[in-house]
Amino acid sequence: MALKSRTLPKDIQIVVSGTPGSGKSTIAKYLAKSFSLQHFSAGDYARQLARGRGVSLLELSAQAQKSPLIDTEIDNFTRSLAKKKKVVIDSRIGWHFLPKAISVLVTVDEKESAKRIFNQHRATEKENVSFQKTLRNIKKRKASERLRYKKYYHLDIDDLCHYDIIIDTTGYTAPEMERIAKEAMLLFLNGRESSLLGSRSEALK
Repeated sequence: MALKSRTLPKDIQIVVSGTPGSGKSTIAKYLAKSFSLQHFSAGDYARQLARGRGVSLLELSAQAQKSPLIDTEIDNFTRSLAKKKKVVIDSRIGWHFLPKAISVLVTVDEKESAKRIFNQHRATEKENVSFQKTLRNIKKRKASERLRYKKYYHLDIDDLCHYDIIIDTTGYTAPEMERIAKEAMLLFLNGRESSLLGSRSEALK
């Protein structure tokens, strides 16, 4: 039996994490719309910071490796959302600041990630002038994130125990990944309600 949005827990929080170009923002926005939840984005906040500093996201990542102040500002934004209910937040380590939230990890093959990002032509990703450079920059961003979160918070973002639901969007269109994400969320919520077990175990491709 499908779980209707009106039967969602009143204090529900959903955190959507993911690698660059995985579709985490697309999925977060869709879940928010589907379940009538508020949506917030740490990624959008980071892009605002980058624009304000006149740098690209890659340059902002490089600056963040030298000083914790950038990550602190972004993470304080995420922390400020912890008291909110009925929200969906896309944030790389949002699960760390909202430990009671349902945590979703969105992954994608790096080549497909590069293709998606290159085709978006974002102003804050000016270095992505070709597919190959986009692919290299994705690797740099991912390496920077792993280093910073390990250094500043002692977190291993690749440890799957942090996540309740894992979705690989490789090969899927945006409507397909939205459908899969909603179905995965409904399955998780139904399963958790019936068994009262919130184990981080649901994995879908």
